[in-house]
Amino acid sequence: MTEEEDKDLTQRRFYKAEQEAGFAEQQPDTIQTGHPAYQLAFRDTDFLLRDELRPVRFQLELLKPEMLLEEANIGSTLVMYGSARIPSPEKAEALIQTAATDYQKKVAGNLAEKAKYYDEARKLARLASSRAIVEKGMRQFVVCSGGGPSIMEAANRGAADVGAESLGLNIVLPHEQAPNRYVTPRLSFQFHYFALRKMHFLLRARAVAVFPGGFGTFDEFFELLTLIQTGKMKPIPILLYGREFWERVINFEALAEEGTINPGDLDLFHWCETAEEGWDHISQFYELDVD
Repeated sequence: MTEEEDKDLTQRRFYKAEQEAGFAEQQPDTIQTGHPAYQLAFRDTDFLLRDELRPVRFQLELLKPEMLLEEANIGSTLVMYGSARIPSPEKAEALIQTAATDYQKKVAGNLAEKAKYYDEARKLARLASSRAIVEKGMRQFVVCSGGGPSIMEAANRGAADVGAESLGLNIVLPHEQAPNRYVTPRLSFQFHYFALRKMHFLLRARAVAVFPGGFGTFDEFFELLTLIQTGKMKPIPILLYGREFWERVINFEALAEEGTINPGDLDLFHWCETAEEGWDHISQFYELDVD
């Protein structure tokens, strides 16, 4: 720092952390400096991974995506949930052909029948992304998926079809899982904690499209319903795709008849089959110019 800079009231008086880390790397190699205890805490991975540091890791996992999304001018998102197993239409027949037993063939056939929802998810993402809505300098209804295959891939793929960016929120799992190739690299995030991932799904969500899926989709869908039902979150459009599937696996009417939910709670979501129906509902909810 020059003498003139020393007198500048706006100049920093402390070095940045990255500069301090550089100074530490230049220190002589001794028995003391080589011991893990001497490492700067923020560069000591073993220390950061200790159980006692879990609250810090929570904060980091909340803060990193938040900062990067803010820098990318992401104001709101269209979140898309759905199965990681439903094939794209071009892969549906191959799925059936590889099935060996009668049970596997039945399952493969059921999944193949739902390939149409891959197309609808892709179309919905394309519709939302092509609108390129900007409000107060922030991009709105940016497509966001779980970053994986199948319905998630369709969502990111639809955005990529029209040259738009999209988010992928991946989770570390015991088996291999990587982002699908349509996720925008600078908006591709990896989470350790399911709780923090689910929080980021909804922090910017202004609409959610839910396609047929398994435990993960059920978990995300029902948590969203619970947040709105209990008043913890303001209502947003929830598009529920595949009425035949959902009414077969969940008896919503029975929940109301048993008294465990109110009949009005069934209005928290909107049945859809096509991308156009979904976007029309979002447009009406927010009074958007559909043209």
